[in-house]
Order: sequence, then structure tokens, then C-alpha cells
Amino acid sequence: MIRGFVAPRASSPENPLRLAVLISGSGSGLATLLNHQQNKSCVHKTVLVISDKTDAGGLGHAERYGVPNTSIPLSKKISGLERRIEQESRVLDAIEESGAELVVLSGYMRILTAHFVSRWKGRLINIHPSLLPLFPGAHAHEDVLAGGVNESGCTVHLVDENVDTGPILAQKTVPVHKEDTVDSLSERVKKAEHVLYPDVLDRFCRNPLSFDIGWSVDINQL
Repeated sequence: MIRGFVAPRASSPENPLRLAVLISGSGSGLATLLNHQQNKSCVHKTVLVISDKTDAGGLGHAERYGVPNTSIPLSKKISGLERRIEQESRVLDAIEESGAELVVLSGYMRILTAHFVSRWKGRLINIHPSLLPLFPGAHAHEDVLAGGVNESGCTVHLVDENVDTGPILAQKTVPVHKEDTVDSLSERVKKAEHVLYPDVLDRFCRNPLSFDIGWSVDINQL
């Protein structure tokens, strides 16, 4: 049985919500987040960074800020669904050991299984580089340009068992220019992401129940 969304506790600067951040690449969003968290009024802090790539540049950002970090790649000894589940099991163990209370996806390029989502549903948040529900999936910028639309942007949403279909928390719009390439559009959207994500995390961690997404229970009641 798939359970509903479970809200994390409300946090404060004195008792910030503990975040585990999952990345796959250069981690520009992670760098922005870690810099944002240096503000003494911030209501969340990153306690662990995990990458599924051993050479992810974003791990260096975690090192510079003194944040515990690790790479947990897919095993080369098994394949298929078993391979995904085994890797996710190690990720889940690391998150639990860190004491994290919210899992933040920041350029994490793996589709999570329903098992993983069900463990963290309501406490699992992602940013996607389009205005969902338009252009979900891994090739959003290509799809935006192919679609001929005049605006795109980014969406912060809770993660559910499907791809990019969870409840939307906030969006930020950017224009699409006729001369845009994937790279130029990506850079414009990335700048919007770096503004939107920390702001939404601030509001969400401070009072998650202020977002009307049909919570099933407050984790404080468990």
C-alpha cells in the first residue's frame, strides 16, 4: 500500500531541519544552497551530500563547506531492477545514518523507485527545469525548444511515485528566445533555479503545512 505525503517537522534557526542532498554532476545548485545556509537565520542545514557518480564535481562543494559527503554508484556486479534497488538501499542507509529529515534532489539524474519514494514521501523534494506539468522528464530543455513555446522556467515539487508528477510547491518563469540553444536556455533556467530553490526550502522547512498539498499526517504525530 502506497502511503500519502508525510510532512516534516517545522523548523527554526535554533533547530534547523537536517537535509540530505542528492546530486549527480557539477552541483551548482548545491553550491548555492550551501552558501545560502551560511546565513544565521536559515532554518535548514545540509548534513550529507550523496552522489551516484564518483567523479561528480559537486562533491567538491561539500568538501569546501565541511559537509560530510560520499559517492554511492551503481554496482557493476548486478544489473536491471536489482541493481537500482541495491544502490538505493545503500543510499537509504546513508541518509538514515546521517539523521537527515528531508531529502533534497539537486540535479540527481536517477529515477527513484516507488520503494524509495514511499519511505520519504512528503519529505522528498526536487527542482525540475520546466514549468510542470509541461515538459517532464530528462530532456526538458530540448522538449521546450522543440515545442516552440515562448516561456519556460523551473518547478519545485514534492516527489511521488511517478516522474515529475508530484505536488507543485512553486515555479519561476523565464523567457525563451528564438535564438536559444539548449545551453543558453539551460543557463537562464539555472539562474532562476538558484533563486527559487533556497527560497522554497526556507518556506517549506519553516512551515511545511502551509503548503496545501493534501498531507496525510504530520511526522510529529507518528
